[in-house]
Amino acid sequence: MRRFATPADVKALEDEGSWETRDIPRTTHGLLTRVAERYGDRPAMTFQLTSGPKDPAETLTWSEVQAEVHRTANLFRDLGIGESDVVAFVLPNATETFLTLIAGSIAGVVNPINPLLDPEHIGGILRETDAKVVVTLKSFPKTDVAQKMAKAIALAPNVETVLEVDLLRYLSPPKSWIAGLIRPKNPVAHKAKVLDFNAERKKRPTTLSFTPGTDNRIAALFHTGGTTGLPKIAKHRFDGMIYQAWLASTLIFDETDNLMCPLPLFHVFAAQILTNAVLACGGHLVLPTPQGYRGEGVFDNFWKLIERHKATFIITVPTAVAALMQRKVDADVSTVRSAISGSAPLPLELFRRFKEATGVEIMEGYGLTEATCLVSCNPYEGTKKIGSVGIPLPYTDVRILVHTSDDGVAEMPANDIGEICVANPGVNPGSIYTQEDKNHNLFHYDVYLRTGDLGRIDEDGYLWITGRAKDLIIRSGHNIDPSLIEEALVKHPSVAMSGAIGQPDAYAGELPCAYVELVGGASVSAEELRSFAAENIPEKAAVPKHVEVLDELPKTAVGKVFKPDLRRRAITRVLDDAFDEAGLKARVAEVVEDKVRGLVARIDAGADEAGDVEKIMGSYTIPWERAA
Repeated sequence: MRRFATPADVKALEDEGSWETRDIPRTTHGLLTRVAERYGDRPAMTFQLTSGPKDPAETLTWSEVQAEVHRTANLFRDLGIGESDVVAFVLPNATETFLTLIAGSIAGVVNPINPLLDPEHIGGILRETDAKVVVTLKSFPKTDVAQKMAKAIALAPNVETVLEVDLLRYLSPPKSWIAGLIRPKNPVAHKAKVLDFNAERKKRPTTLSFTPGTDNRIAALFHTGGTTGLPKIAKHRFDGMIYQAWLASTLIFDETDNLMCPLPLFHVFAAQILTNAVLACGGHLVLPTPQGYRGEGVFDNFWKLIERHKATFIITVPTAVAALMQRKVDADVSTVRSAISGSAPLPLELFRRFKEATGVEIMEGYGLTEATCLVSCNPYEGTKKIGSVGIPLPYTDVRILVHTSDDGVAEMPANDIGEICVANPGVNPGSIYTQEDKNHNLFHYDVYLRTGDLGRIDEDGYLWITGRAKDLIIRSGHNIDPSLIEEALVKHPSVAMSGAIGQPDAYAGELPCAYVELVGGASVSAEELRSFAAENIPEKAAVPKHVEVLDELPKTAVGKVFKPDLRRRAITRVLDDAFDEAGLKARVAEVVEDKVRGLVARIDAGADEAGDVEKIMGSYTIPWERAA
């Protein structure tokens, strides 16, 4: 593991030679072959179906993973998957999910899909990627994935074969008998061939029956989330996937590390960073329950699971940290060296509470599906600037760019805000998405990916995110398009115009809220509008937490809703409510625009309330200061 403390350490790595000349495997199969040769007897991954600290768990060594991945890749090839053909999976976490993720990229192109999406979205993704094979769940108690997939595959006639994973194999009597008896009927509403995943795999040899190519081809397709229309599908080449593996295994992890990862393998964080990282370094990935953090009992048993698996790194997100900090650390967590958080900004108070409870600091980073994932990270050994997303990683060039008045592009100096634009081996210049119409105007200088995030780079080289040019609402890492909410609300006959934004939330980071302007003479309550929105928005996460009727929405000179004013209103309301709940007299005096920090809440509070105000504000990611 190389030193990662300062931008100088990053430069030292880059000065050793270009990314292209690095002596490393250049495909997933190359990584797998090397890790099995070096660390064949070491644990590679562990999965347990239930969350009890003494419940059964299945562990595979790297030699066993290599054999089972070969079986799986051979199965895919026998089902007609070539290097340009797509294997999709719609699965919760399990050993089979881990094997499919790796084998799919060796045999063809792997396409992980979120099982929480509705059947129409899943079916749309399957059509867009032209998937031939889908790996999914056999009907099982307490999950509707099989029922959902029967509908989704019926909408995707391109799917030729469905491979079913039966979670019943993880249970022993009497639980297996009971689960078998109460298992819902497995529906089939499509014409694809249905086979048993594990039974078919066992028929295949443990050595590859084909020679995998070495080209820098597209090996994975990841949807970008979203709640309206067909999600955008990002193309990932081997170069970007290997880059993620090299970063994590060079700067953070080694073969002695046990990574506690209750995050889903359909997301780039767990799939492209963590799975590829252990493939590169020989570490051990631990997957507790199919639903990860959402699994029954995971939060209550989390610290005991850390002790059981001797975890050295905790992989998390701010909402999970908030839930964990409501539980006592009731086990030996002395093996933990650090925690890594992504998906949304981490409030300062959560950072402090976590360090106080566990003795370790959280490393906050920044990545995006369009760049295969990682862009920057607070350094493992160096200064962690809380609120920043750290230092741009080796071979990653981050520029803060803005459009000029003459339609040109200019780079902003230190601490000035602009759009975060990225070039690195994970970015494919010119074509990010499978849908060509989505690739328009994505790059500056044909090299730098326009992320849609606003930010700045400070004088020490740390990257800070200050807003989102795309106006997306990010709820617990889930992207919500505000237009979905706005379009639903304007369907109401009393609504003339609406504006949706993310209001600050101490748990989820942001929650959707909406402001509306009524047609002349109309009268309708905010609660009626919220109920109407709930009935007309297909994604539950996008239903606004708060709806407010204004006499007139703030607008720009050309008549567009001016959302910064709505954000000011929401910040004021949420913080004042928090002060009231805490029994404080403190109030938001105003919310001002700061060229470095974005919107800043100025708090009017007496000296005797200073400590309480600081504690409350530490639960949010909103910049703030005392009012004069």
